[in-house]
Amino acid sequence: MTAQAAARRDVQTSSVKPHVLIVEDETALVELLRYNLEQSGFRVSVAHDGEEALTLVQEDMPDLVLLDWMLPLMSGIEVCRQLRRQTLTANLPIIMLTARSEEGDRVRGLDAGADDYVPKPFSPTELVARIRAVLRRIRPALADEALSYSDIVMDLVAHRVTRGGKPVHLGPTEFRLLRHFMEHPGRVFSREQLLDSVWGKDVYVEARTVDVHIRRLRIALNGDQRADLIRTVRAAGYALDVTPG
Repeated sequence: MTAQAAARRDVQTSSVKPHVLIVEDETALVELLRYNLEQSGFRVSVAHDGEEALTLVQEDMPDLVLLDWMLPLMSGIEVCRQLRRQTLTANLPIIMLTARSEEGDRVRGLDAGADDYVPKPFSPTELVARIRAVLRRIRPALADEALSYSDIVMDLVAHRVTRGGKPVHLGPTEFRLLRHFMEHPGRVFSREQLLDSVWGKDVYVEARTVDVHIRRLRIALNGDQRADLIRTVRAAGYALDVTPG
């Protein structure tokens, strides 16, 4: 890693923003949604059709999908169904956003697996509130001031980590890495996904750098011979998981 890349890495914030994928083909609406979500503290990515949405979900798993019904190439309903059929995305929060507001359409959207259904036109403020409500219900870790997994506790306000009641001293990158794992326990992330989510898409860092920080995180967490909770999945990546690899 170059000195310039390292400098950019060090100025990254210590928090990991909840990631919302907007799936919408209307440019003006995309910009309205992006502005309001980013102002509310979310990281935003955009897909303009159903097939692109499925690809982006695999490349950079969001915390929630904001999904339009009427899309080019593949309808939002079909996108929702396909996400629900896949193990890794079966529980991914999905909010349908559509001009189809008849009761039958709402029922069809919810039956397809949507967690909420917001008809157009809508209030951006109300939409943000409903996104937060879905995340609190389905991903409570994203709304908490502390995260816990097994015997690890992460205080997001005090920026402290303990394991078994004993303090764990982490550098800024290891803290962000652990937080990302604790917000998605059990999920396997590739090195590329971790680079995008923890370091940021605009920062150039070589993939093997992830291995270095995973090793540092393991040393910090397992210093007194505790069980290793970071699972290495061959040819796939890493996960925070009490299940042996």
